[in-house]
Amino acid sequence: MPTITQGFLDHRIFEIVSEVAAEKGVRAFVIGGYVRDCFLGRPSKDIDIVVEGSGIELAEAVGERVHSNVSVFKNFGTAMLRYKGIEVEFVGARKESYSRDSRKPVVEDGTLEDDQLRRDFTINAMAFSLQKEDFGALVDPFGGIRDLAAGIIRTPLDPDTTYSDDPLRMVRAIRFATKLSTEQQQFTIVPESLESIRRMRQRMEILSKERIVEELNKILVTSKPSIGFRLLDETGLLEYVLPQLAKLKGVETVEGKGHKENFSHTLEVLDNVAVAEMEAIAEGTLRDFVFEDGVEVEKIRTEPNVWLRWAALLHDIAKPATKRYDPALGWTFHGHEVVGSRWIPKIFKSLKMPLNEKMKYVQKLVALHLRPIALVTEEVTDSAVRRLLFDAGNDIDDLMLLCNADITSKNPRKVARLRANFELVKAKLVEVEAKDAIRNFKNPITGDYVMQLFGIEPCNTIGQLKEAVKNAILDGEIENTFEAADVYMRAKAAEIGLFPVS
Repeated sequence: MPTITQGFLDHRIFEIVSEVAAEKGVRAFVIGGYVRDCFLGRPSKDIDIVVEGSGIELAEAVGERVHSNVSVFKNFGTAMLRYKGIEVEFVGARKESYSRDSRKPVVEDGTLEDDQLRRDFTINAMAFSLQKEDFGALVDPFGGIRDLAAGIIRTPLDPDTTYSDDPLRMVRAIRFATKLSTEQQQFTIVPESLESIRRMRQRMEILSKERIVEELNKILVTSKPSIGFRLLDETGLLEYVLPQLAKLKGVETVEGKGHKENFSHTLEVLDNVAVAEMEAIAEGTLRDFVFEDGVEVEKIRTEPNVWLRWAALLHDIAKPATKRYDPALGWTFHGHEVVGSRWIPKIFKSLKMPLNEKMKYVQKLVALHLRPIALVTEEVTDSAVRRLLFDAGNDIDDLMLLCNADITSKNPRKVARLRANFELVKAKLVEVEAKDAIRNFKNPITGDYVMQLFGIEPCNTIGQLKEAVKNAILDGEIENTFEAADVYMRAKAAEIGLFPVS
């Protein structure tokens, strides 16, 4: 791993900040994630500048120089501007002290050294000098470059102090170990820091759910999120973060028969989804449907969908509640998808997550995740596929991705059989969708049309006729056209003595 800084500060913005800082008589440094990512060879468009002086004043002066608007956040003492695709945030160097019952620090002006001491981890405390006399020099008082090369997460101060001051750093340690790990290099949290997290885990109680979820979301969209959730479990944080997930752990045995270890299975499915989604994004085969100016627009997905990852994490969440042992069948979890979908709003509410269409999307995928494979017996019927398309709508591609990821077993023959069935369903989906256009199904018969045709006021009969038409189309009895639906609806109405008015 390189340890020189040459070439890391080529962007024009660094020279400009250096020049303006010299004119203002202050010292400025690039610090944190941008420095770390330079050495890791990771692209980064977010730059943090720490100033021995006023970060806001320097930001405003730089903004004037480059003709860029500056957003000022006085409560945090920070300011931000954008320049040629780069987001630059300025903050004054500071030192912090904490009270026992809060993660909000008492902040005072400080030096670069003070600011580096308050940083969470050594690999995030490294800085590049922007002074003309030593431009680009690495300022690394805690050996962050050494820890980066060794792949370890370590705190600059005693870990008990770091984690007690701001308990969110415990989850951040796990997030960085997850995010930075690759097939070539695994990042680990040093043993004394792991032990400190276990000791300090009760400090999680002072954190807001929103801040915890922000870190969980960042773990979920990594290439191998299971690393993070295993660490959350090993350190005891999972009980504070998502206790329902912790209940999936363990295997119960009756009459010599045990069931699948559902915690490990869930994390395997989560990793499978991460791999499959990123492959599909690279191929440009996943689509998202968003509303712009009231019109639904189809877009190619370019970033991981964190809500798909939540669906993978929670797809079996109700298995402990539905677990039963049948002497003839062994262990069963009948209805866990239905119970799980009912739990989603409660889980989202407890974590202060959105209760809008994002929650409903997760709820839908949890409810339907068994359907694609369950369709296959001796043949895949058009009717069953139409109903799956109708129920899944525009989320069918994500549902199929989750379903495929859910095929896990130590029995290679079982996996091969299920994957063959899965391919049959995929092929049938394409065939039926091309023929019947069910994905965005809209009933050809409207309530207004029924009332006008038969001269009736709003009543249950209208809903019954529309439901009959919908089922006839989904079952393949009639074509998905207004003409066919109208004929069918009139016949059904005549059966109950309802006829068109003159």
